[in-house]
Amino acid sequence: MMIRNGHGNPAPEQALSRRSVRVWCDGCYDMVHYGHSNQLRQARAMGDYLIVGVHTDEEISRHKGPPVFTQEERYKMVRAIKWVDEIVPGAPYVTTLETLDKYNCDFCVHGNDITLTVDGKDTYEEVKNAGRYRECQRTQGVSTTDLVGRMLLMTKAHHSVANNEATQDFRRHQDNFGKDARGRSPWTGVSQFLQTSQKIMQFASGKEPQPGDCIIYVAGAFDLFHIGHIDFLEKVHSLSEKPYIIVGLHFDQEVNHYKRKNYPIMNIHERTLSVLACRYVSEVVIGAPYSVTSDLLDHFKVDLVCHGKTEVLPDKDGSDPYAEPKRRGIFQTVDSGNNLTTDDIVQRIIKNRLEYEARNQKKEAKELAVLEAQQRRERIIEGQEN
Repeated sequence: MMIRNGHGNPAPEQALSRRSVRVWCDGCYDMVHYGHSNQLRQARAMGDYLIVGVHTDEEISRHKGPPVFTQEERYKMVRAIKWVDEIVPGAPYVTTLETLDKYNCDFCVHGNDITLTVDGKDTYEEVKNAGRYRECQRTQGVSTTDLVGRMLLMTKAHHSVANNEATQDFRRHQDNFGKDARGRSPWTGVSQFLQTSQKIMQFASGKEPQPGDCIIYVAGAFDLFHIGHIDFLEKVHSLSEKPYIIVGLHFDQEVNHYKRKNYPIMNIHERTLSVLACRYVSEVVIGAPYSVTSDLLDHFKVDLVCHGKTEVLPDKDGSDPYAEPKRRGIFQTVDSGNNLTTDDIVQRIIKNRLEYEARNQKKEAKELAVLEAQQRRERIIEGQEN
């Protein structure tokens, strides 16, 4: 299955016909996933220019607990999302009118969940009261909490909802990472992601290759789409003045065959959206063959095939999966200068497991306190009306 990608910016005549609407988003953007990208996509659609503020490691540690990625890694990840026009490093944790005015933003956008300071206050209270706050829909089925849980669980339950392995282990994962002692928060809890054709179309705006484009093919799992992948794709993008990058994504069973354990952490549907959100990617092939075949190269009219410095394992029959592009003289190994792998990220999580579990439980406890207060106010109002 093939999906074309693009940026979806407004036509120049449309942008010039009225005043530009500047939109502000902010957040930790730790372990950036397609949920973050979907929030930024929705925010960008509300205006013409999207500015994203990203918090420092120090701010996140003070209000939530230690981030998985460093601030420099997080800044680069957000820059690579195709709907982002500009980022502001070191944005304050509490969003104020002063910040919106400083960057000439009309309003700020956040998901329909809640973000709280260390003392339990809504970080968007000031801009909400001033009428400069807009809400977008939170993406169901993914959260940093859920992804951390999958890494620690070490089962393959997340590959298929029909998998019997999902029953006891996955329920235990939901209990550990989506609940505190008093119940379940609707914002931190684990939910199931359901892929739809509409979601794919929203992420992919469908640009055809143009005459003179250099069509470059890369393939892999691109699991937990991270800064190592970004650096690689950015380097590949720089190989041509007019690059058209096609990413071939292997099916879950294929990835598990060569990665083993509980990989991939993200299933094929989730990995598709993660890669489509990247500004360097033009097209995605869902379920690409492990070996780069003559048919594939001819069908996409591929000029260059690239692979990073990671080990290339032989195909099931023992053959080199890149034998055909090598025979044609169009294979190139690309050194991105970044050796980070999905394994490394999992190791970061495992090393700090207790801290992350405590962070999630603390976060949910604050959310539940706010939820209970909201419900109490609603009951009081209903009683007064009756």
